[in-house]
Amino acid sequence: MLHGCLQDPDDFALGTRMNAIAGEQRFFVLYPEQSEAANQSRCWNWFNAANQRRDQGEPSIIAGMTREVIRSYNIDARRVYIAGMSAGGAMAAIMAATYSDLYAAVGIHSGMPYGAAQNFLAAVAAMKNGAAAGARLPSKSIPLIVFHGDQDNIVNSRNGEQLVSQWLGDSVPNRRQETSTAQASAGNGHAFTRTLYHDGSGHAVAENWLVHDAGHAWSGGGSGGSYAVSAGPDASREMVRFFSTVSQNATTSTRGGLLQRIKERVRTLKASSAD
Repeated sequence: MLHGCLQDPDDFALGTRMNAIAGEQRFFVLYPEQSEAANQSRCWNWFNAANQRRDQGEPSIIAGMTREVIRSYNIDARRVYIAGMSAGGAMAAIMAATYSDLYAAVGIHSGMPYGAAQNFLAAVAAMKNGAAAGARLPSKSIPLIVFHGDQDNIVNSRNGEQLVSQWLGDSVPNRRQETSTAQASAGNGHAFTRTLYHDGSGHAVAENWLVHDAGHAWSGGGSGGSYAVSAGPDASREMVRFFSTVSQNATTSTRGGLLQRIKERVRTLKASSAD
């Protein structure tokens, strides 16, 4: 879980309430911390080219921390995910794009597309107006869930749409899209529009939640944290639900592939016996 600017891990944990969900569902949460020495506002430096590549800069540090936790706590490496908000969301996009072998899915709240800016001034422009055509992802895309408030005056909500477009690209054949809208009375606080994307096998590849009348704050969060609002939908629970679905789909696909290989092997053996 990657915090945003002017936040720290304790603040972010309070705002997302992810620790409470982890306690209920029994999973680990890692909160890397950006130092003031690296950025006076404690922002992840996602807009520097040196921090947008694998095995360099801040991505290499975060990946190293992830691997250490996997080793230390004997965690199933197939069920490791990354999420973040704002600058942390932008860095989560970088991590997912450059370490698709390490993370199974990514959740981005009020964030930016991968490679949206190469310097601070370009970052400010992209945050205000939406990123220009994003960079191509350096590796395969992993499943993505996005949350963004349509009244966000710090990171324009166009960035959420551009992030999904960048992520899906032309890499999902026979893609299906389904959009639904819930009013405030049915949405636990805020109305929202939710768009689901599935591949040809019906597996989830992306979700985009546009939360109406919401600003730059973690949706359905804890009031004790900064940049969080208690009115839902509950971004943390929805991200965890999405991550779980992705892993279940992967397990089903693996089993199905194994069964198919066994059947093919049996047919081959029968054919050999007949000869």
